[in-house]
Amino acid sequence: MEAAVIAGLIRQASDAMQYSYAPYSRFRVGAALLAEDGSIFTGVNVENAAYPAGICAERTAFSKAVSQGLRQFRAIAIVGAGISGSPADFCYPCGFCRQVMAEFCGGDFVVIAALSPTEYRVMTLGELLPCSFGKNQLES
Repeated sequence: MEAAVIAGLIRQASDAMQYSYAPYSRFRVGAALLAEDGSIFTGVNVENAAYPAGICAERTAFSKAVSQGLRQFRAIAIVGAGISGSPADFCYPCGFCRQVMAEFCGGDFVVIAALSPTEYRVMTLGELLPCSFGKNQLES
């Protein structure tokens, strides 16, 4: 994936982060999901006083895209920051988010954990979620 595409996704994820609703953890996350058709969907984490009712930025982005009819995706960039507002460490998708990614993406789907448009790590979903459970296990 081209560095310019990665940097653009990271910028969009960072910009989206400002809309995060994180009054409890004070940890804001933004994500930018690149669909196969070139469209980009952003998402943020939305917390809830009943903690399990919250949703991660990655799943928000996927939900927005899927609700618009998209089902094929190329990459996602994820940026997270605590109270300081600046990313202190790379933010990787949680297990729930990895499973949602596995529902719609193959092992070659690109996951970008970023601190900035110039400081990031790129990996595949296959590297993040080896031996995943998916549609194939449900077919007889």
